[in-house]
Amino acid sequence: MTSHPASTITLVTGASRGLGRSTVLAVAREGGDVVLTYRSQADEAQSVVADIVALGRKAVALQLDTGAVSTFPAFVERLRVALRDTWQRERFDHLVNNAGHGDVAPIAATTEQQFDRLVDVHFKGVFFLTQALLPLLDDGGRIVNLSTGLTRFAYPGYAAYAAAKAAVETLTVYMAKEFGARGITVNAVAPGAIETDFGGGAVRDDAEINRHLANLTALGRVGLPDDIGPMIASLLGDANRWVTAQRIEVSGGQAI
Repeated sequence: MTSHPASTITLVTGASRGLGRSTVLAVAREGGDVVLTYRSQADEAQSVVADIVALGRKAVALQLDTGAVSTFPAFVERLRVALRDTWQRERFDHLVNNAGHGDVAPIAATTEQQFDRLVDVHFKGVFFLTQALLPLLDDGGRIVNLSTGLTRFAYPGYAAYAAAKAAVETLTVYMAKEFGARGITVNAVAPGAIETDFGGGAVRDDAEINRHLANLTALGRVGLPDDIGPMIASLLGDANRWVTAQRIEVSGGQAI
């Protein structure tokens, strides 16, 4: 017998911490079930699973390096097993391409290795993971790709990262066009400065940087993960069924 037959299943990459964690908890609070991926923090991922179960929802954590395209076929098979064993289903409903990292360096000092890793995780991985998961994504589903406010305003040191995210924003529009016949919406969410461990935790831990960015933000502070996660969860719901191919900045009015 299938439990929670009406529940949605949302797959969120990089959800052991930060924005991904906030997103899956918001999904669970709204009555959805979750598959979350993590790259190396297995204990943190299982802690998130426990938090979701405590909310009365189902959750499974699967290991995935979103920058390693060659591992995607094996991941898809593990996902198939998880869907079948946990939900007695063949497909899931929502994909949130959230996994990422910051690597801050000026253009003059950026190494090819840094550049390649940023592109592999933030662009190539998003492209090919979505491609690999399309057969398992239900018609009428949702895709949300994480971008950044840094595609609109510039801070030195983020050129390669922001350029990869700009590529994702363009990819989002093309996905919306190509997947629309299946009723799948695709949008990009672009956070501003957020207090997480992204980029070494500079926004969270450096009081001077935090204050500087707060002064540049209309609402007078930098963002918190829970300013973003519930917004992403809301995009997955039926109330936003007519929103697609959009870049939605969630920055509190940073640099306006």
